[in-house]
Amino acid sequence: MPKISRREFLRNAATQATAASLLAGAALELRASPLGLPIGCQTWPVREMIAKDFPGTIKQLAEAGFQSIELCSPAGYAEYGFGGLAKYSGAELRRILGDAGVSCVSSHFTIIELRENQAGRIAWARDAGLTQMIVPTLGGPAKPTIEDVKRAADEYNKMGEQSAKAGIQQGLHNEDFELTTVGGKRTYDLLLELLDPKLVKFQFQVSTISRGYDAAEYFTKYPGRFISMHVQGWSAEAKKIMPVGQDSLDWRKIFTAAKTGGIKNYFVEMNLEMMSASVPYLRKLQV
Repeated sequence: MPKISRREFLRNAATQATAASLLAGAALELRASPLGLPIGCQTWPVREMIAKDFPGTIKQLAEAGFQSIELCSPAGYAEYGFGGLAKYSGAELRRILGDAGVSCVSSHFTIIELRENQAGRIAWARDAGLTQMIVPTLGGPAKPTIEDVKRAADEYNKMGEQSAKAGIQQGLHNEDFELTTVGGKRTYDLLLELLDPKLVKFQFQVSTISRGYDAAEYFTKYPGRFISMHVQGWSAEAKKIMPVGQDSLDWRKIFTAAKTGGIKNYFVEMNLEMMSASVPYLRKLQV
């Protein structure tokens, strides 16, 4: 081994320490997002922008710090600004997303479009590279009976079976019908009992805390039943939506419970300003 001077030794040691420090910082950045998942956003809040310029909107979301997006079906959400997506082939959609540096495995589909042509919607999903098809609501009555809930669950179990055959996971969001009650019991809880765990997962809307639906509580009570969540900050004092990290929710607790719940991805869903303001907090949040 050749001899080196003390000065050279110290200089080399300093260089190695600096490199180690940079590597440690890079490793910290890699695990910066909670659960090690990409920071995602739902595209519903930017639907008007998407109607005008889909590639430009995706680029803007990427620049805001989002690494994944969740779409809305061009068939079921055509009147809301997503109809233009139908002009793109699956390969073109994937190229636009790839060029912007974002991924997309999930999209919302209305229960109506699945009733009318589930096979066609599955074909579009597969072409676009999706692995998750999420229904926002099963669309039952405002004041359901237990028979209404059972009928809705039976229909959706069958849809889940068809999707599973194509290698796609069906997931149920919680809006409207799901937030009703039957005989003093939450319809959402009944659906968790009636829907087949192998065929249907759930996507939790965190802002339903305003109605008493606690995300961490559900993730813990029903392990493995959830696939994703829509993330909104909520101020208990002001009773309004806030950027994540500027609110009163315990996000460390929510994301920790999400591991138990089975969460595979999450999507921030608020107006663009609040979504963008949520990114720095999510980057730093450690679970």
